[in-house]
Amino acid sequence: MGHQPQLAAEFPTSVMDSLRIYGLVAAGVALAGGAYALLRRKSMTADDIERERRTWLNGVGRITDGTVIDVQELDLESSPRPATMLIYKYDVAGVSYECSQDVTYLRHWVNLHSCRLGLPTSVKYDPQNPGNSLVVSETWMGLRQ
Repeated sequence: MGHQPQLAAEFPTSVMDSLRIYGLVAAGVALAGGAYALLRRKSMTADDIERERRTWLNGVGRITDGTVIDVQELDLESSPRPATMLIYKYDVAGVSYECSQDVTYLRHWVNLHSCRLGLPTSVKYDPQNPGNSLVVSETWMGLRQ
């Protein structure tokens, strides 16, 4: 009656304490590594954000016909070289859009001298937001020359 069944052998308390300490150290190292990775990550520049937008839009965009309206060079105080803007228009579902794309860093893909008023072009646009569009990217060219 006063006899209780014996449970399985228990770990000595020194082994349990060691496992807890190692677990805490491993968790601390993982947290420190994660914090370091987050803090070390570079903040994206405007050029990086635009490049990612072009890459994403090139992958998911739908194509429609458009027209080049103008090419303009704008002197920006924040940039050492003038920005080259390609201005174009297109229609999606009966709505007309007039947009511009900064092609300053895509000049080696674009012959700006052949871009003239009325030049037909293909436009890639975001089906969820048709105002988000492009005519030129690193891997796609909508200009017809």
